[in-house]
Amino acid sequence: MYKTFYHLSRNPFDLTPDPTCFVPTVRHNEALAALYYGVRRHKGFVVVTGEVGTGKTLLLRCLLRLLEESKDVSYAYLFNSKLAPMEFLQYIVSDFGMTSAGKSKGELLFELGQFLVDRNARKMTTVLVVDEAHHLSEELLEEIRLLSNLETFDDKLLQIVLVGQPELDEKLDSVALRQLKQRIALRTQLSPLTAEEAKRYIEQRLQTAGAGEAAVTLFPVQSFNRIYKYSRGFPRLINALCENALIAGYAKQLEVISPEIIDEIAKELRLDTYSALDGRLAEAKAAVVHGGSGRLRDLPQSLRGTVKSEAGVPTGIEMRKHEPNI
Repeated sequence: MYKTFYHLSRNPFDLTPDPTCFVPTVRHNEALAALYYGVRRHKGFVVVTGEVGTGKTLLLRCLLRLLEESKDVSYAYLFNSKLAPMEFLQYIVSDFGMTSAGKSKGELLFELGQFLVDRNARKMTTVLVVDEAHHLSEELLEEIRLLSNLETFDDKLLQIVLVGQPELDEKLDSVALRQLKQRIALRTQLSPLTAEEAKRYIEQRLQTAGAGEAAVTLFPVQSFNRIYKYSRGFPRLINALCENALIAGYAKQLEVISPEIIDEIAKELRLDTYSALDGRLAEAKAAVVHGGSGRLRDLPQSLRGTVKSEAGVPTGIEMRKHEPNI
């Protein structure tokens, strides 16, 4: 709809994770390198975590594209991690191209083990990739750890990549999963984009879509500042804001996107509430640091512990002893 008006060959801010639109930042490059190195060097467990919308799934798509270029790599990709252990085994065995129907757990494990041994003997790499891994139960994480026991004297037969939200870090740091934690060879985190990275992200996305010189001028400085303010550097939110802004700009026949358009879109997407909450968080944290606690009452209960923790104030039972009125 707006592509012809803005002389674009494709939608530059499509929310579908497309490796051709990957804009590498230092952190994303480091994470992709860690994933690829861990898999190719048979390191066993590799873990990547990041908040919602930081580009984890797109990073995985880039990894899978790299792996597909290597003819000695086979992978099973699990995108729904809310499975029972038996369902999990059936899924990955099927994804590796074997038959799982009507087989017991022991038979599935035996067949998987034979498959991995055979591939290793032929100097081939086998990978299990789990997206949304923060949804994995402790029981299923333990099953995955046991799969890592499939090894020779000098090599891991199955490379395991876990990608998820920060809740995955919390699970892996728990006492119950300490055995799995000790087996993690590489662990990295994705963070939101800096303002400079976000600017380059928008411009490069537009250039990929054929915007040419307009990639720099379509979103003026004031408009970009609003985009960064509302998105807080999260690529998914940047995409949502820019996509809707281009639609609104086309409807109003605007050659450049004004700050007012961004404000309107942010309000429609309810992203303006994030901005207001960020301000309240900052005020509450400053108040706690300086000995006050009244600002905490203005925050949702779920966020009060976060503010106290970041401000270096005791939480939980210890917190209640210090601040009984909060």
